[in-house]
Amino acid sequence: MTSAARLKLLVLPAALFVLAVYAWPTLGLFRNAFHETGPTGAMIEAWSLKTSQEVFSDGFTFELTLNSLWLSLSATLIALMLSYPVALFLFRTNSRFRGLLAVIAIMPMLISGVVRVFGWLAILGDRGLVNTLAQSLGLISTPLKLVFNWTGVTIGLAESIMPYMILALLAGFGQLDRTLEEASRSLGASPVRTFWRVTLPLSLPALALAAGLGFVLSMSAYITPKLLGGGRVFVLATEIFEQATTNTNWPVASVLAIYTLVLLLLLLVASNIAAKGLQR
Repeated sequence: MTSAARLKLLVLPAALFVLAVYAWPTLGLFRNAFHETGPTGAMIEAWSLKTSQEVFSDGFTFELTLNSLWLSLSATLIALMLSYPVALFLFRTNSRFRGLLAVIAIMPMLISGVVRVFGWLAILGDRGLVNTLAQSLGLISTPLKLVFNWTGVTIGLAESIMPYMILALLAGFGQLDRTLEEASRSLGASPVRTFWRVTLPLSLPALALAAGLGFVLSMSAYITPKLLGGGRVFVLATEIFEQATTNTNWPVASVLAIYTLVLLLLLLVASNIAAKGLQR
């Protein structure tokens, strides 16, 4: 048996697992998208585009798309600005505690998303840490509304995607070369100028990769918008869940899920193209 044949045999179990767990349910999702919903709310088996036409002719779908894009963009930009210095420090440090610091940076990944959201509710609530501290310092007289709105969801979502973005940045910092920075400093450039003219341009591929990953994770997030939004923040993920569970309207939920999946794939492709272009 040749090495190529052995490799195919090794890959076969993983391929079958992916087909069984991901591909087959996705095909079922596509099939449900062609069904119709009867007057009583029951699903009618058919091969029709009626459900898709109703979904995309509804202005609420456009509103959900704009909400999702804006929320994802805001959370991604905030997380990127916070993750970049952390990842750059971890990449450059020679401390013997580097491994421990890296574990601390990505530790939120080890905690359930629901637990993290309830933690933010305790921090950002009317009687939470932020409002209590601000009132005790005399900065505000009444509590700030930081939860059950877009502000709280953006903060919680930015925190939830930060560990993934830090890992993506660390993986993409391979283009950084300390000798180029040292050469810039030796030629008289200030640290700020060296950062803007050398460090930042070399790290642009890593930034594009991390931004694409964070944006996709934000677009597909459900727990944070649902709990921190308190039913007042409507995005594609929450609407899909609502249609599938509360309304039991599987055709509409399937159409919205496929629509979201296509958007995510387009965003991933755009992110990869941008990262490769910046790398060249």
